[in-house]
Amino acid sequence: MKKLLIAILVLTVMAIAGVILFPDQMLRAEFARQRLLAGAVVQQKTVAGERWHYLQAGQGPLIVLVHGYTGSKENWLPVIRQLAADHRVIAVDLPGWGESVPVAGADYGPTAQAERLSAFLQSEPEPAALLVGHSMGGMISGLMTATHPKQVERIVFMSSAGVRFNANEFTRRVLKGDNPFAVYEVDSFRGFLHEFVFADAPYVPKSMLGAIIEQRKARREFEQRVFTQIRLGPEAFLLQQRLPDINQSAGLLWCDGDRIIDPSAAAAFADGLKNSETRILKGCGHMPMMEQPGPVSEFLLARF
Repeated sequence: MKKLLIAILVLTVMAIAGVILFPDQMLRAEFARQRLLAGAVVQQKTVAGERWHYLQAGQGPLIVLVHGYTGSKENWLPVIRQLAADHRVIAVDLPGWGESVPVAGADYGPTAQAERLSAFLQSEPEPAALLVGHSMGGMISGLMTATHPKQVERIVFMSSAGVRFNANEFTRRVLKGDNPFAVYEVDSFRGFLHEFVFADAPYVPKSMLGAIIEQRKARREFEQRVFTQIRLGPEAFLLQQRLPDINQSAGLLWCDGDRIIDPSAAAAFADGLKNSETRILKGCGHMPMMEQPGPVSEFLLARF
């Protein structure tokens, strides 16, 4: 027993030391652990000059998951395992985000990204039985579906951007010229996660948060340019105009505690869509797939 306790203590100390001394490696190791649990593997392919990185798991009708602003394919790991039980699931890093490095001088606004997503889906052997877009990813997915309807059978807008909604503190700051996402210091970033992103923010070691911030700093100008396009540019509410062009069955999934895109946005989507079903989850914020993966998976699978 004494030897076992000593071994546990040594492993604990090594783990803590690893997080402190090698945060990048530990962050990658954590994502690898989550991929293993989800049964997902990382894939790559080049489509129309853009190198896509994405997660893939399972077999069956295709579900495609599209992350939001500053997000990545890893945001979907909590739901992939359940979805992949009877479906082939792809979670992408949109061009410019995550491991999909942006091409210098290229446009990564909503319309341009919608065309890239269309090209990616065209490279797949089958259409998307279900396309799920979160936040900015919902805006991009909706524009793609309105323009290329044959590539998508069903769609879900999750905490989605692209329509007007009731003003909140986040939007008031944006209208004053601020980008609340532009936080590149650990304590400020942790505060942002608690104030806007999660109803109950998960604990992340300070060193790992620092590793995430360092990755974002490298794309600071890119992030600001895209934010301006999706929140203040002429395309900010283009999706709202295009909603009547979407004939597919649509799911609308929000959290009641979303402090970035107010749940009133769901009503705006419902007003513009021909056929939709809305569900508002209780006790979560802007990242329902991370805070309530069970109910989110159930809602997505119920689309079939």
